[in-house]
Amino acid sequence: MFFAFAGCAGNKPAVSTESPAGAEPAAVRDSLRAKFVLTLVDTAGKTQELDAVLFSVPGKRYRMELTGPMGVGVASLLWTESGWDVVFPTEKKFLHGVGYMVGVLNNDGVLMVPIHQVADLFDGILVPERMSVLEELDSAGFHVVKGKATSGMNFTYGQKDGQVAWLSRAGVDGRPEILRYSDFRTFENVPTPEFIVFERDGKMFLKIRIKKVTRGKAFSPGTWRLNIPKSYKSIEG
Repeated sequence: MFFAFAGCAGNKPAVSTESPAGAEPAAVRDSLRAKFVLTLVDTAGKTQELDAVLFSVPGKRYRMELTGPMGVGVASLLWTESGWDVVFPTEKKFLHGVGYMVGVLNNDGVLMVPIHQVADLFDGILVPERMSVLEELDSAGFHVVKGKATSGMNFTYGQKDGQVAWLSRAGVDGRPEILRYSDFRTFENVPTPEFIVFERDGKMFLKIRIKKVTRGKAFSPGTWRLNIPKSYKSIEG
């Protein structure tokens, strides 16, 4: 999802993700489609704003399309339980990997993110669903909870007026990251923050503005196929 390849632009998404007219789509229960705006901030403070769409069957498969000005394609992501791929059409490059972490470690150009946790944000799930509470206290107007996820990750979050306002956790490189949630709206009866800001060392490096969330969508079979031309080169290779 969060691929800071400034200036990347292709012609269009790799596949159509809507069911063709007259076709009988295979509806997937609890499927979700979210439209949002993604703002990336590089180490020099330069920002890049992209439109994005997420197609999600929670915990099983995800598809994401990022587009720049004039709707040109920037990146396409497909994640399944067997592996994931990201394609950068203008750069004629791609990434391939396995597991829930998507991206490249120690690469400022391509961030590494936990795909399930990021996708959960669009479903209004702001803290790990299965967790052990280690400590609770009240501080600076927040009810603060320290916990541990089933993955072993330690985290802390603060609630105010019954809503999660922020979550702190260690990033992939061990440095602390803070997610800040604001301007809660109801997207199809699920309270969800419109704005989600990711901070590291006190500075924003990523912002999500959720525009629309639709549940129970039927996606075309092409949604779960991502073509990688043989001429494309691996970023890691």
